Amino acid sequence: MSATGSQLRVDYKPSGEGYIQSASMWRARRRFWLLLAAVVVGGGVFEIFSQFASNSSPSDASVAMASKAAPAVSAPSVPAPASAPMAANAASPPLPPGAVSSKLNVRRGDTLGQLFARNDLSRADLASIMHLGGEVMRLRTIHSGDIIDVVYDAGGHVLGLSMQVDDAHRLQVSQTANGYQAQLVDIPTETSVAFAHGVIENSLFDAAGRAGLSDRVTMQLIHLFGWDIDFHHDIRSGDAFSILYQKIHREGQPVTDGPILAAEFTTGGKTYRIVRFTAPDGDSGYYTPDGRSVRKALLRAPVAFTRISSGFSLHRMNPVLHFIRPHYGVDYAAPMGTPIVAAGDGRIVFRGRKEGFGRCVIINNGGGYTTLYAHMSRFRGGQHVGSRVKQDEVIGYVGESGEATGPHLHFQIMVDGVPRNPRTVKLPSAAPIPAIYRPEFTRDLDVLLAQLSNSSETRIATTASSNTAKVVTAH
Repeated sequence: MSATGSQLRVDYKPSGEGYIQSASMWRARRRFWLLLAAVVVGGGVFEIFSQFASNSSPSDASVAMASKAAPAVSAPSVPAPASAPMAANAASPPLPPGAVSSKLNVRRGDTLGQLFARNDLSRADLASIMHLGGEVMRLRTIHSGDIIDVVYDAGGHVLGLSMQVDDAHRLQVSQTANGYQAQLVDIPTETSVAFAHGVIENSLFDAAGRAGLSDRVTMQLIHLFGWDIDFHHDIRSGDAFSILYQKIHREGQPVTDGPILAAEFTTGGKTYRIVRFTAPDGDSGYYTPDGRSVRKALLRAPVAFTRISSGFSLHRMNPVLHFIRPHYGVDYAAPMGTPIVAAGDGRIVFRGRKEGFGRCVIINNGGGYTTLYAHMSRFRGGQHVGSRVKQDEVIGYVGESGEATGPHLHFQIMVDGVPRNPRTVKLPSAAPIPAIYRPEFTRDLDVLLAQLSNSSETRIATTASSNTAKVVTAH
């Protein structure tokens, strides 16, 4: 402790005697209380004595304390706020000498200008960066929750910044000898294989949710097995499924689920299996273990329906005419305007109004198969009689034109001109695995089915040892 500091402490002793306080002593007492308050707030004991030792004014002391780099070593460590300068991540490139890195968290209503002002960053640099135009214009529409990484020097001059602009890209701005440069770079994507198993108790979606599956994967599962399984009528309590699927990560964070790689579904005592195969030419598809395509040449339900309002029947009471008349199709109730797709590849042979069918499209799908779609609210534009359409291509929208009591699609399948029940008719399969790709397919099949089997065995062992939930998910 300095002599001056010691004398101040000795001099400041209240007593019952009245003594005359000099102006210098009064200033000393004021400095003492100001610095004592600073000690309480900042935790720096050293500063009080150093300030007394230097006869600086209270305002000088405040500036000096504000300019200190860090609290004393003995002070407790606290995490820095999100917008405070932080050390560069070990995986990041080394920072230039004297530069610091900071993460700016965008709050509701923030603009880039407000962020720069709040963090004492150069407004001139901001103007230069925005003057680049192009991809940099994405910074005009920042949103709450966005994070902007900034590197700057002690004077607040920006050396570089970056921000993720979508799931796959990051905008990077860097300072060069010729000024700022901006580029959009790909975020590296990593994939992992996940396994899920579920036993149905109440519904498929309930079991899938308990197994940790997203709606995306669940709908993919329904679509792939929907060619052989009627998920509206065939599913029972006790049915089970096992799935291998991809999870996609970027910068260590899961962003979405990829395609199903292999799956099996057991219902009614029968097990169905499928695997995904990508041919050397890049085309991917799903096949049964014997190489048959999962996809059929026709869809049984070419619309996302809420329920079957009327089934195929030869003795049905017509709800409009009120007499018995055969119903040669299936009515799929759906909200007005729901897209209707072509059940299979083919050529439009009729498109217009057709008696009680209202707005109607008929497609010749080849091989003796014809499909009819009725009661549309409107047709899709750009198509006409003679147009070629592909399976899953939109051809119109759900309505209630013609003899209809509510919005729905009336769908018919004719085989050689004879109406067949779309829910039960045997559908032609798409092309199987080409013979030239059989060796690659067999190799991939063995690997995927082995993974599926091993994951299932692990699940069974885990369930047996824990004796807990019916649904176990392993990732």
